Amino acid sequence: MTDTVTPPGTSAPAPPPRRRYAALAADESREDYSLRYAPYSFRRWSPATVAGTALGGIAYLADFAIGASIVFTYGFTSGLASILTAAVVIFLTGIPIARACARYGLDMDLVTRGAGFGYFGSTLTSLIYASFTFIFFALEGSIMAQAMHQAFGLPVEIGYLVTTLIVIPIVFRGMGALAKVQAWTQPLWLVGLVLPFLVLAFEAPDSWGAFASFGGTEGAGSGFSWIGFGLGTGVALSLIAQIGEQADYLRFMPAKTEENKRRWNLAVLAAGPGWVVIGAAKQLGGAFLAFVALEAVGKTHALEPIAPQIEALKPWLGSFALPAAALFVIVSQIKINVTNAYSGSLSWSNFFSRITHRHPGRVWYIFLNLAIALTLMEMNMFAALGKLLGFYSNVGIAWIAAVAADLVINKRAGWSPPYIEFKRAYLYAVNPAGFGAMAIASVVSILAFFGLFGTYAEAFSTFIAAGLALLLCPLIAWATKGKYYLARPNPVNGPDAAPADVTATHECTVCATAYELPDIADCPAHSGPICSLCCSLDAGCGDVCRKDPEAAGPVLMPVPTVPKAAPAA
Repeated sequence: MTDTVTPPGTSAPAPPPRRRYAALAADESREDYSLRYAPYSFRRWSPATVAGTALGGIAYLADFAIGASIVFTYGFTSGLASILTAAVVIFLTGIPIARACARYGLDMDLVTRGAGFGYFGSTLTSLIYASFTFIFFALEGSIMAQAMHQAFGLPVEIGYLVTTLIVIPIVFRGMGALAKVQAWTQPLWLVGLVLPFLVLAFEAPDSWGAFASFGGTEGAGSGFSWIGFGLGTGVALSLIAQIGEQADYLRFMPAKTEENKRRWNLAVLAAGPGWVVIGAAKQLGGAFLAFVALEAVGKTHALEPIAPQIEALKPWLGSFALPAAALFVIVSQIKINVTNAYSGSLSWSNFFSRITHRHPGRVWYIFLNLAIALTLMEMNMFAALGKLLGFYSNVGIAWIAAVAADLVINKRAGWSPPYIEFKRAYLYAVNPAGFGAMAIASVVSILAFFGLFGTYAEAFSTFIAAGLALLLCPLIAWATKGKYYLARPNPVNGPDAAPADVTATHECTVCATAYELPDIADCPAHSGPICSLCCSLDAGCGDVCRKDPEAAGPVLMPVPTVPKAAPAA
């Protein structure tokens, strides 16, 4: 924004020029409301379509590699317990987050802001989430490069580049293109997923029995080990941040009404926490395929999903097993990596908009995310899979557990507002309830992970992270009496809001664009309504609305949080 100027010969200042966004940032067909609330007018998809698109993104084969790594290292019994325990934790913490994102039309970053972290407090979680997307893009890209090397003889270093470049045109076009890609590729992916297990059911029916007594390749043994269980659960819990990628789709869920509430609830449950049901099954299935292929291909290649796929298909497909397996792997990795790249662009946009007060457009951050992922691939991070994911899960679970604790405990106890406030104009910079809980839980669990508190604490570091975050978030909110959730009341979403149409719009005084009321704030600096993005990017207002709440009188018509009926498509 430029300063107000006074033309020659006049006594009154001229109004400041309107903010103009770059062409890509202003094009919502590509931008997908990346830094703001997703309006009901944009949510054109049915619950089933949104759920199908979200579930299409979990086609990844890193689950196969993660499951195989856990079972090979800690044996079948401890590995099974680890995978199932992690799935239960991920499912339970994902339920309130998925429902909040779908109900309020917000991505994970915006929910985190209002769920105990504050406006700048959630900046760190944007980095955590961005790390999740480029770490897993690199893992998935490595698997795809391995498949192209096997099928076409392409050097893996070139394969890394190909896997990176191939997703850009799809991710560039946003949610519409992603929905089409997921729908078109789903039948082929389902056939490729089921076929190897069908072949083994006929050709090697005794394999499951032998697998159940598998003691791993590191001498763990087939019995249960508490140390192996804890360490394996830590690796599996690295996937807990996947709920953020599901939320990037769930925010486009249509309004929940009496007519669609059953389909809406089912779609949110399936596309939100429900992903981990399929994910756990894939981890166990991937471990099984790797076990069957172990003798034929050796441990190193058994951990690469392409080799077990080929070995499983050989009895039926013979020489066609290689191209069939390669096709399945490539399709799977495209399906997940378009999601990783898309979600990464959202998280980087959220991060840099708060740090730099600039927004060139979501699409530019695609290249930053992919550049980091490509660097990790070239560094062969696949070889350090278990240790990397075990470390990451300590921070990821502390974040997700703190958000879940706020949504489930703090809001019901009245220590947190009953709705999700995500706009800068109403938030403190940092809320110690969620941010403090995550920071303390992360530090303690990471120290435990590196062995400071002994062997058992090292093995169960992720349990320490989850337990501390779940305990401290409500405790801090109670001790501070919820003081740091709202810097000032919000007339739009407050408890005294009067009935009105939630889809009604106000024109932003800064960019002159109409937005639905949940995306609008009162702005005393501009003497009128301001959209959430212009508010985020304003570097010269001095946060007068938060420093002097009395100066920010209501200029908006109060509206309820949830519409009474679904808007027209």
